[in-house]
Amino acid sequence: MKKSFLITLLLALIFSCGDDKSKNNKILSDSSGNINNISVVVDNDMWSGSVGESIRSILATTVDGLPQDEPMFSMNQIPPSVFSGFVTKNRTILKIETHDKAAFAVFDDVYAKPQKVVVVSGPSKEAITNEITSNASKIINAFKSEELKEKQRRINLSLHNDKSIEDKLGVSIKFPTAYRVAKEDNNFFWIRKDIKTGSMNLMLYELPYEAVKRSDSVVNTIIKIRDSIGEKYIPGPVEGSYMITENAYTPFHFETTLDKKPALETKGLWDVKNAFMSGPFINYTIEDKENKRWLVIEGFVFAPSVEKRDYMFELEAIISSVKIK
Repeated sequence: MKKSFLITLLLALIFSCGDDKSKNNKILSDSSGNINNISVVVDNDMWSGSVGESIRSILATTVDGLPQDEPMFSMNQIPPSVFSGFVTKNRTILKIETHDKAAFAVFDDVYAKPQKVVVVSGPSKEAITNEITSNASKIINAFKSEELKEKQRRINLSLHNDKSIEDKLGVSIKFPTAYRVAKEDNNFFWIRKDIKTGSMNLMLYELPYEAVKRSDSVVNTIIKIRDSIGEKYIPGPVEGSYMITENAYTPFHFETTLDKKPALETKGLWDVKNAFMSGPFINYTIEDKENKRWLVIEGFVFAPSVEKRDYMFELEAIISSVKIK
């Protein structure tokens, strides 16, 4: 009987505990794969049944704030019989196994580096499905954090000089040289990157501490502020047009942290007053008590007729690199 992946890995770890030299000499090849693309190692029968449905309901859940439904992750199903060689080098792998005990585990750098391997096992399809469902948030977090690190690693290969931003806003933020500063006005920055179908954009600016108050209407406050910024700084293609928030679409709103500071995250759609342009945005309004202000960092994309998930993910990766001095 073929031993499960978990048992094999456990034995390997046990036998290697007393052999530090062997561990130090282990050489892993570089991982590969597109951002947000997961290899799902599971047999065809499970993939077409309840196990596959539970996987898709979690990993293919739609991304908040996009104009069209797009999955959080793309997936490639791989039968265990062909999971060898090059296909084991994907950066993110979900492996499903039949075993006499239900289990969930996350491993780093098993076949390649960097790599995240999530293993879910159980004695039956029902048990495996339960493990997948009960650990849904852990599975998503494991893969998303790995992809965020990989995206930031790629961004760091060629960084734009952010000295002007640091000098004026007291902020360090890492974005590639493919972007340019399109507008700089006092403490406002508009940063752009041209793409085949449009552009990717970042805005950074600060607000007085009293400008935003936590309440039931804080989302309305954020929207009013971003609309005023759009009117002042982000013109449309015709005279009198400028970026506003699409009022027919209720924004998503969350509380989170950036650079260990409380932040208000708002996702929604923007459009242009008096013009036919629109797209998604993600706005972080960061509470910077030490400097008695709110720091706003927003990413938005104009890319008509194409998928926008990966564009927005890149902007999120850039924004999450922020360091407030």
